[in-house]
Formats: sequence, C-alpha cells, structure tokens
Amino acid sequence: MSAIAEGSKSIAKTLKSRVDSVHIVAPARLHLGFLDLNGGLGRQFGSIGLALDTPVTELTLRRANYDAAEGVEQHRSARALKHFKAALNIDGNYHLDVARAIPAHAGLGSGTQLALAIGVALKTLEQQHITAVELAEVIGRGARSAIGMAAFESGGFVVDGGRGRSSTPPPVVFRGDFPADWRIMLVKDPERAGVHGDTETEAFANLDGMTPEESGALCRLMMMQLLPALIEQDIANFGSALSKIQEVVGRQFAVAQGGIWASPAVESIVKKMADLGAVGIGQSSWGPTGFAFVPSQAVADSLYQSLIDDAKRLDLEIDIVRGRNHGASIQF
Repeated sequence: MSAIAEGSKSIAKTLKSRVDSVHIVAPARLHLGFLDLNGGLGRQFGSIGLALDTPVTELTLRRANYDAAEGVEQHRSARALKHFKAALNIDGNYHLDVARAIPAHAGLGSGTQLALAIGVALKTLEQQHITAVELAEVIGRGARSAIGMAAFESGGFVVDGGRGRSSTPPPVVFRGDFPADWRIMLVKDPERAGVHGDTETEAFANLDGMTPEESGALCRLMMMQLLPALIEQDIANFGSALSKIQEVVGRQFAVAQGGIWASPAVESIVKKMADLGAVGIGQSSWGPTGFAFVPSQAVADSLYQSLIDDAKRLDLEIDIVRGRNHGASIQF
C-alpha cells in the first residue's frame, strides 16, 4: 500500500498490521526569502518557499537484527536514527539505506528532508501517533522556517507566518499549487557550501535586522504581487516581485556570506539567464544554489543550451526542475 504525507494526518492510523519496511521519497525545496527580520509585531522571519520535484532524498528503513546504515549520508542518517529512537523511546533495530540524498549545504533543505524521512519511516514502522511537525521539533528543525516541513507534508508554494513567542514551528498561512507548465532553472556550485551549523546560528544572532518599512515593503510585494501572480499564473509579475524580495533579503545576509550571492560564479550565470528572459532570479537560503523561473519546458531547454557551456567552464551545473505539488511519497 502507499500514502502521501499530507498535513498533520498520522500515517500510522492507516496501518492494519505489522509493517516491516518503509520507503520514502522526500522533496528538495527552495527557500525564497524572509518577510520580517524586524520582529516588532511579535513574530519574526516569515518565509516563502517552494517544493521541487528534484533533487530528492530517497531511503528505505527495515526491521533488522542490529542497527546499520548504508548508502549516501551514512553518518548523518545514523545519527538521526539514533536520536529519534532515543526521543521516541524505541528500542528496536533497523537497517537504513539512503539511496539518494539532496546535496548538503546547497540551500535545498537537505537536513530537514533527511531527518523527516527517517523520523516518519520510524514512526510508521512502529505505528506511533506523532506528526511530522512534532518529529521536526524532536530533531531541532523548523525553528525559524516551516518551509521544509510544509514541503515534506504537502508540497507546493508555501508561505509561513513566522516564529511567534509560542509557535515553533511557524504556522503555514498560504499553500498553493505551483503552475504545471512553469520550470525552475537551478544553478549549482558543487565546490562551495552555504553557511551552516554554528556559523549560521552566529550569523542570525548578528543580523542588524530590518526596518519596519523594509518588512512592510516585503509583505506588500508578497501579498499584492507575488501570490496573486502565482494564482493567476502571471509569471512576469511573479518574477518581478520575487526578484525584488531577493534583493532586499540578500542585502541583510551579505555580510555573513561575503556578498548578496554566496557564489560569484552562480551569480554570473543566473544574471545571464535574466538577460535572456528568465524572471524571478535569486539564491535559495544560504546558497550557493541559484534559481530563475521560465514559463515552459521549451524555454527552459533553450536557456540551458545557451548557457551550459558557460556554466561548465565555471564548474557549475544547471538543472531544469518542476515544482512539486504533493509532499513526500511513502510506501510500506
């Protein structure tokens, strides 16, 4: 049988008998910017994001005689499994095979998706009634942004309402389907890693913060241009709003990452895409992955052919991906 992770529904409730193996495919996500680093209204951050159809994290968790992890991200996945077992008071043994993993520290949400996939697989095997949101809290994910959890649960284009005094993780205030025809051009720099770990924590602690006027402008762009354009499938206005949001947010993090862009090479290719007609350019999270939006597969293919040689000379990769309008796939 199979199920799709949706909302806060417990997959365990659908199980009629013992399950011995769970297979999960979890989506990458773009983090497209914060809305309020000021926090003067009692909530801080507020995130915009999008689930992607590729890359993905794919893993299988099976009952076993002893704990073992294999495949990619062995050490990271073994630590997460051990953490979840302790937190959920589970003493069984498991074999964890991670067949594919979203690239780490690339701005695509690898850590959250790997952790949630392992946690959901474990709670499904053991028929525990715990939500993906609660699992994220166990592993310390989602403190600033709910985009990764929302991508895992329901996919689509997501906005969260920021972290309040008593809300961890932030509530999702908008979730909409991403247009099926639109494509996202990803520009990846395998030689660089985005800010992460203790450096990321320190960077957030040292942010100067936004003025109320800057936060107000971002919220206006989101509410009065970005979301209506998404719903009406108006890619020009969608892209215009997103590029402006990225410029404002990028300046806030420039000191921590050495500029608005983490990778100058990625910046050069993404800006060439804009020169050739792509819209909504920017960097996902701390990067170094950059992105641009185009209206169709044909336009994406043409853009790829125009720039792939330039990208290769800079040791970059270009991927054409779709939005993903459903969450993680779960089979057992």
